[in-house]
Formats: sequence, structure tokens, C-alpha cells
Amino acid sequence: MKIGILGAGNIGTTLARKLAKSGHEIKVANSRGPETIDQQILTYGAQAATAQNTVKDVNVIILSIPFARHSTVGPLLAGVPEETVLIDTANYYPVARDGKIDAIEAGQVESLWVVDQLGRPIAKAWNAIGARAFAELGISPGSPDRIAIPVAADRTVDRDVAMRLVDETGFDAFDAGTLGDSWRQQPGSPAYGTNLKNEEMAAALAAAEKERLPKRRDLVSAIILERFGAAKINNSDTDFLVALNRLIYM
Repeated sequence: MKIGILGAGNIGTTLARKLAKSGHEIKVANSRGPETIDQQILTYGAQAATAQNTVKDVNVIILSIPFARHSTVGPLLAGVPEETVLIDTANYYPVARDGKIDAIEAGQVESLWVVDQLGRPIAKAWNAIGARAFAELGISPGSPDRIAIPVAADRTVDRDVAMRLVDETGFDAFDAGTLGDSWRQQPGSPAYGTNLKNEEMAAALAAAEKERLPKRRDLVSAIILERFGAAKINNSDTDFLVALNRLIYM
């Protein structure tokens, strides 16, 4: 497939490398221009591009950008065909990064807020795994130690494409239902950053308590910030993060 990735941070970088290695044609863009993209991202044939070029003539667009910046992306997608699949990887962190968004603070599901900003349907995937775990822990299908990643979508085509790509990045794709239920895979939930296996995911999603998610999310964010500092918050020790998430979220 032809895939455009908007965002060259930790998750976007890993996506570009893994999906290019799987044989897809990858274009990747960041907010500063193609000349600033690290050449290591392009190791397996991904191409650096402008944001405008990245969303042209592709089958799939993956959004791997800070959550609040979805409000600026709608115009960029104006000419994108309706059949193009959009997959979002972002999470809302009001204290650490995004500032408070009134609709979400009032209870709107994050993924549905994104749909409102973009004016088109999405799938939600790769948001429930830590950046280092995603980069380091993918393994071949059929392994008993393979980690599961929940995928939520309203359209069958979006779900099917996202689940196929999750599998190709080295993880079991778990059908997590509709976007209306995707809060169950947000930070603060038992499914988030806990590196569960496929057979454990259904119970974790079912156990999520929506009203408790923000407090748990902010508590873990504060602990990580105090321990690692802002500069290393996305590259903190995988074992520590999983243990902390399991202690607070499960």
C-alpha cells in the first residue's frame, strides 16, 4: 500500500521504518520540512516529504502528531478521497502537552473529537502502547509472547486496514469495537501501556472505568516527569513504565 505518515516523532518514526520494511511505499512528514527528517527514519526506503505531498495519492494516512494539533489538520485533508483510510495514534495529555480541550474535559471521547476536527472517519490504533515498547518488542505472528494492540473504528474498511498494519508492525491486532468505545484504550485504562496479550485484552477493555481515567493518566504522567524529566519522557525505561501502568491502571 501507499501510506503517508504525518509526524516523525517516536511513534511515527517506528511506523515509517516498520511499514517500509514490510514493503509499503511510505512518505513521512514533520512540521519543520523534509530536510529536517532524520535519515535513520528512511533506512528501509521511506521518503521524506512535505505534509501536502504526504497526503496525496496514498491509500492510508497515519496521524502521529500531538493530540491538540488535530484541530489544524482538517484543511490539509480537504482534497483527500473519501476512501482513503485515516488512522490516528495520538492521546490527550492536557497537563503535560496539549492544554485543556473543553469538549474532552466535558466528556467527549477523544477519538470522536478528532473525527469532528478532521470531518471524516478514522481508526484508532497504536495509541495504547509505549513508544519504546512499540519500537523494541514487535515479534512474528504466532508467538505466545506477542503483545496485543487494540484497534477501534466505525467503518469496516478502516478497522480491517488498521488491524492488518498493526499485525505487520509486530503485534496482535485486537478488535476493540467502535470509536465511541475507544476511551477504553486511552491513557488511564487497564489496556493502556500494560503490554497485554491477545487473550488478556478483552477483560482489560471491559474493566475500564471512564470517570477514573483522567486522574490515573495525570498521576502516571507526573511520576514519569519527576523520574525521567521532560527531555526523556517518551524514551523512559520500558519495564518501569509497564510496571507503573499496571500498578495504577489495572
